Amino acid sequence: MDKTLSKKETLAIGLMLFALFFGAGNMIFPPALGQTAGTNVWIATFGFLITGVGLPLLAVIAVSRTNGDFTEIAKRVHPIFGIFFTIILYLAIGPFFGIPRTGTVAFEIGVTPFLSEGLKENFFSLTAYTIVFFGITLWLALNPSKMVDRVGKILTPLLLGVLTLLVIKSLVTPMGDLQAPQERYMQSPFIKGFIDGYLTMDTIAALVFGIVVITSIKEKGITDSKALASICVKAGLIAAAGLVIVYVALSYIGASSPEAIGIKENGGAILTSVATHLFGSFGTVILGLAITFACLTTSVGLTTACGEFFAKMIPGLSYKTIVIFLTVFSAVIANIGLTQLISISIPILVFIYPLAIILVVLSFRDFSREVYILPLIVSSVVSLMDSLKAFGITIAWIDRPFQTYLPFYNDGAGWILPAGIAAIAGYVISKVKSGPSNKENKSIKQAS
Repeated sequence: MDKTLSKKETLAIGLMLFALFFGAGNMIFPPALGQTAGTNVWIATFGFLITGVGLPLLAVIAVSRTNGDFTEIAKRVHPIFGIFFTIILYLAIGPFFGIPRTGTVAFEIGVTPFLSEGLKENFFSLTAYTIVFFGITLWLALNPSKMVDRVGKILTPLLLGVLTLLVIKSLVTPMGDLQAPQERYMQSPFIKGFIDGYLTMDTIAALVFGIVVITSIKEKGITDSKALASICVKAGLIAAAGLVIVYVALSYIGASSPEAIGIKENGGAILTSVATHLFGSFGTVILGLAITFACLTTSVGLTTACGEFFAKMIPGLSYKTIVIFLTVFSAVIANIGLTQLISISIPILVFIYPLAIILVVLSFRDFSREVYILPLIVSSVVSLMDSLKAFGITIAWIDRPFQTYLPFYNDGAGWILPAGIAAIAGYVISKVKSGPSNKENKSIKQAS
């Protein structure tokens, strides 16, 4: 009889996955969405949940079907593309954006509220903090086998408890009425929320964390591929449920906060101001500690996953050497600052996220190569234009017809319709190409 896990063990895996996801972006973007969306907060939040929860869940399920190796999915396009695109994903979620952001968010929420105005603006405050933060990340990532599981069990109830206190307090003593929506949340709150869900990077993170979850399950004695996939799905559902609760709560907190704390620069500043407003210095301390450990867990999880991936890709370098390099590099990048880091990461994410989404969605059926290639090509053209615009560059002769004729382009989701049409076209082409050979095969079988 094949070994299986108890409900308690499966719950522990799900909480571990939730703890890995629940880091920097999960905390800072929903409150910012809430403040900006105002009275349109629930429509925007629904869009946010699709890309911030639904797609990561699909990604967890997708990689569980390949034993945690996303490269196997990407290779369906082409072996070279599979390796190249997977490397880009690991770099984006790892040392370029994801790992450094954990340090800057932890500093913004856990340390900044306790600093004087002079020290807040002092470059060396962030530098000193990131050295300590990524030093601890390095120490834990070098021996990661039980760390994530233990911290997940302790951390998840603590985080949900803190957020529950904030929500209940904000309901009992409301901070203020919802304000009128700002920016694109006026016209297309759903699409804007959908795009904002990119910023959590959780769909990409799910593709990376798959190997961590699979390894944790295997350490409990599960080796059967179907059992592995089943447990991954259950763990993904547990993590997704936790993320939905957190996102809805944080969006409401942000939406109801402007009258009490004003409009803040980013979600980190919103949360610290709300905690101080509702609970005084005690709330700031508790929130700061909870977020620091949440970001640390994510940092270690990402560092571990990236270390294992690149150690496999580059046999000449040891896991230890790669992890040391990743933490040092991430510490340097983190000193750009939270707001600047977000502004730099947006154009890159806008380009690669649609490609990752397409690969995840198509991975659930064994399609031919054409079904992958065509939507990736057309979506990459549209996403490139979106990325350039995010960088402040506009190519007018391409941009104008896209604005005029391409649905959702002005909202940053113009790739969706062309990708869908291209996927259908690729499917038709694959059927036409395989038609004659199928008939030959049938004739051979009948003759034999």
